[in-house]
Parts: sequence; structure tokens; C-alpha cells
Amino acid sequence: MAMVMSLGAETPVVIFSKTSCCMSHSIIKLIQTFGANPRVHELDEHPNGQQLERELKALGRKKCTPAVFIGKELIGGANEVMTLHVEGKLVPLLLNANAIWL
Repeated sequence: MAMVMSLGAETPVVIFSKTSCCMSHSIIKLIQTFGANPRVHELDEHPNGQQLERELKALGRKKCTPAVFIGKELIGGANEVMTLHVEGKLVPLLLNANAIWL
């Protein structure tokens, strides 16, 4: 889990994705609409992608992608991010992580 946690702390928003995952693409675009510039690690293109997938599964991610870190914390996947958005909690979370500025 050390590699995922280290990469997850690189920038205010880190997303582990796969190029073929439409939900990952949607979550990346959603976060970008608020002005955030997420660091995206495409597991199917990353040299350590299989290791990262194993570590994400060890963290309890049933589906590895998307896996979203905000403010160095694993927020979850598409369902968790969309729930935060609908509840009006995503923008404050991005603000607190210094991922966006108003």
C-alpha cells in the first residue's frame, strides 16, 4: 500500500484510472469543471500498474478505478465522489485540500 499512498499524496487531487474506464473519465472531468487539476495515474499505462491495482484492492476498493484521493485521503470511487457532489460537499473538500481557489 506504500506506493498508492505515496502517489496519493503527490498533489491535492490524485485519481487512479484506466484509459478504458468511462466512470474514471467522468469523475476526472467533473473534478476539472471546478478548476482542479488532478494528477491522473492510468493503471493500464503505468509501469507499476498491476502493483498499484493490488494495493488499491488491499485498501478495500472492489473496483480499482476510479480511486480518488483528495487532500491525501482516499475518498473512494465514482459513487462516493458523486454523493459528495450531490450533497454539496465536493467543492468544500477541494477547497480545503487547496485543489481549487475561489
